[in-house]
Amino acid sequence: MKRSALLALGSALLMAVGAVPAQATAPAKDRGNVVGEWYDVTAQTVDAAGAPTQITNSRTWAIGWIAAARATREAPHGPHRAAFQDAAVASAVHDALAALAPTRKAELDAALAATLRRVPDGSAERRGVAAGARQAKAVLASRTGDGLDPASVNAPFTVPAAAPGVWQPTPNGYAPAVQYGNRVAKPFLLDSPRQFRIGPPPALGSARYLADLAEVRAYGAADSTVRTARQTETATFWYGGSLALYTEPLRVALSRSRASTAERAAFVGLFHAALVDTQIATSDSKYTHLRWRPVTAIRTGNVAQDTTWSPLHNTPAHPDYPSGHGTYAGAAEVLLTSLAGARTAPYTLTSPTAPGVTRTYTGWQQLTRENVDARVWSGIHSRTADEAGVRLGADVAGYALRHAHRLFR
Repeated sequence: MKRSALLALGSALLMAVGAVPAQATAPAKDRGNVVGEWYDVTAQTVDAAGAPTQITNSRTWAIGWIAAARATREAPHGPHRAAFQDAAVASAVHDALAALAPTRKAELDAALAATLRRVPDGSAERRGVAAGARQAKAVLASRTGDGLDPASVNAPFTVPAAAPGVWQPTPNGYAPAVQYGNRVAKPFLLDSPRQFRIGPPPALGSARYLADLAEVRAYGAADSTVRTARQTETATFWYGGSLALYTEPLRVALSRSRASTAERAAFVGLFHAALVDTQIATSDSKYTHLRWRPVTAIRTGNVAQDTTWSPLHNTPAHPDYPSGHGTYAGAAEVLLTSLAGARTAPYTLTSPTAPGVTRTYTGWQQLTRENVDARVWSGIHSRTADEAGVRLGADVAGYALRHAHRLFR
């Protein structure tokens, strides 16, 4: 999808949810503080008390912020609109997080009280709080039994008999498969988990397959002699979970957007709903094609077999094709571009898996490119799996943008 089309979709979404003429909104510096405040509260809550499964935490973000966006739509026009919306956002996110991360209730209550102290007392505040509570309850109820709890996400998977190309548990540890249950979970917007199922990976022995294997064998080995120090750093930087690594880019995009409080809340909800759907679609394709990981192909395959080869990083316990980091990056790039354009002023990122490393970026596509390279240089994905993942994520995100209005009605 062309960037101009993405920007048009993003603008249409924001205007539809904001339900207030663009010329009536205040300058960006005067708006959106409550969104930034509760964005950080959400990040802190998920970090401190989140689930062990990434998609479950994406669900937590989505529920709280969809509820917040819906609540802001109830705000009356006029001078008390901002007070209502600030109270509504804080109340909705608070109630959703308190239900999904109850061990953090004391901290959440304190954050809510701090926000409401800055909101003028009166009926707008009371009605905003009530709207937030009502919408949080409704969205939570609508997602009951959606299959995104940790036990359902990691439903048992029967490993097929070993055969060329077929996924098997990988060293070190040979852990059982994870994320198998995603493929039968309830999406937020997709009609079906299989809606964007990708075609099969390259045939074993094909030119593309052999090129992929040669690249990851050379550049992804723990003892690689061709991978540069910068490439090793890139692999390590992006080895962490995508949800954590994209928290700051989304915050940057929100802070640089001229969207209103209601529009920003909607975008946070949409971003995470789309990424839940992306992860569902990823597992559907992974467990449909069951392509073996590079370490299995190199150690047991018929092409220059090397039983002692090890990747730079430990291989995650699910099939190679497509790459989950690739799908996340592809979806995030589409969504961030729709909100803030393809390029932005320089911003910096850090990574929990690369302490002391800070990187500077000026756009979203750079993150995607580094994700693609990183998984090869880590020795845990083929380049084809990474690139197919980017395309899948972009397809899901484009669909989410076109159908986002369904989240907020």
